[in-house]
Amino acid sequence: MTSPAGIESLAMIGGGQMALALAEGFCRANLVAADRITVFDPSEAARARLTARVPGVHFAPSSAEAVRNAGLVFLAVKPQQAAVACQELAPSIPHDAVLVSIVAGLPLATLADLSGTKRIIRVMPNTPCLVGRGVSVVCRTPDVPAATAQRVHALLAAVGTVHEVDESLLDAVTGLSGSGPGFVALLVEALSDGGVRAGLPRPLALALAVETLAGTAALLEQTGEHPAQIKDRVSSPGGTTIAGLAVLEQRGVRSALIDAVVAAAARAKELGKS
Repeated sequence: MTSPAGIESLAMIGGGQMALALAEGFCRANLVAADRITVFDPSEAARARLTARVPGVHFAPSSAEAVRNAGLVFLAVKPQQAAVACQELAPSIPHDAVLVSIVAGLPLATLADLSGTKRIIRVMPNTPCLVGRGVSVVCRTPDVPAATAQRVHALLAAVGTVHEVDESLLDAVTGLSGSGPGFVALLVEALSDGGVRAGLPRPLALALAVETLAGTAALLEQTGEHPAQIKDRVSSPGGTTIAGLAVLEQRGVRSALIDAVVAAAARAKELGKS
């Protein structure tokens, strides 16, 4: 028996939040059956969370055992754990399997050296995958069969949108969409605090901040307009918005956000070298 996507079995090395988001999304979209997913994670809490959210998923006692019969192997560990994880699975990964790495910063060439396979796809997903609104950006080696690449795209599309880029852009992607949810969460928190300082009850302030951000994002997505057009449209002469924007420019918020993305991208590159 094979899964709906034709994947004989799928392994996940690491069972943290992102692995959970992916497994749950794949099963929710009926692209992979839960009993075709085998996970290795030494954390009892991670295993319990997966069992609760993805009933039927299997667990293996080691990386080597998890990948033994897998068609796709998702590497979902922290960058500092990736080298050991790859070396442990290398002797057992099937020759025709494809390694799908969501490890920040680790280049295809390094993954190939560590894992012993050249059939590799790198993915930079982000945390909104947890609610099916993520962004996944991928690159791959020439050794990955086109059909398998398409299958991985279909799987990732179950948890959001998918873009394919040259590997040289992936560190910048990490700085923007990978780290971006943290920057956006900080903005929402600051807007909410501003509402409280202006006199709003905290629950209402937070709701308004979240809904305003979500609505503005939807407006930009659906209209395709440049953000400056939206900004200018709500900035009436002598009005409230332009007064607030002037403060943001004086305090260097725009420059700080630009620098934050560049710093996160630089850190991703450092992780790939360590």
